Amino acid sequence: MTTAPIATNVQESRAPSPVSTVTIVPPCTAAVHTFGPGCKAKTPEEIEAAGIKEPTQAALVLKDGAVLQGHSFGAEIKSVSGECVFQTGMVGYPESLTDPSYRGQILVLTYPLIGNYGVPSHDEMDPLLKDLPAYFESNQIHVAGLVVGQASAEFSHHLANSSLGDWLKREGIPALYGVDTREVTKRIREEGVMLGKILFPTSAVGAGQQAEGVLAEYQDVAW
Repeated sequence: MTTAPIATNVQESRAPSPVSTVTIVPPCTAAVHTFGPGCKAKTPEEIEAAGIKEPTQAALVLKDGAVLQGHSFGAEIKSVSGECVFQTGMVGYPESLTDPSYRGQILVLTYPLIGNYGVPSHDEMDPLLKDLPAYFESNQIHVAGLVVGQASAEFSHHLANSSLGDWLKREGIPALYGVDTREVTKRIREEGVMLGKILFPTSAVGAGQQAEGVLAEYQDVAW
């Protein structure tokens, strides 16, 4: 399968806002320790016995200087960057993540609860298109990263084959929950198209290019 190239010539629709100060917005929800294989809920005793670590705290950094902290529930391979866009749908995250129109972008989902119905199987093909999975827009995830307010630690649906977090990890896609998505949406609406980064601490993904200032402990990446 040929992978489509990621666009590298994204232009902001308006002049970037001057970065005078860095605004840090802490996570809006507490860390959840139950994200793992199958996303099954665990008691505190089971968490301690299994040696489940505290979820990695990462950050969504916007070009206007905002730093919105959150907790990782996707792949933790490297920091990524891309055009930051938002989507307001109540359902349909499997379709949105595999939609080629979001190629290379950081997708922010504004609906407050994501992941509660899991992810369907890729094995069932569309009866008309034949080579396209029935419940997806393409054969792979196209977004560079995913940002949500709250990600469900459990899922329930008769078509569900895996959790959202497990799928993102298999596909190598970083994802954050606990981010104030209302703040992100407001900034994009007021200032126009904006570039963003999902940065991970160097303790999780290695050194690479080091960020500066308040983000000195994070692995940086070019806009």
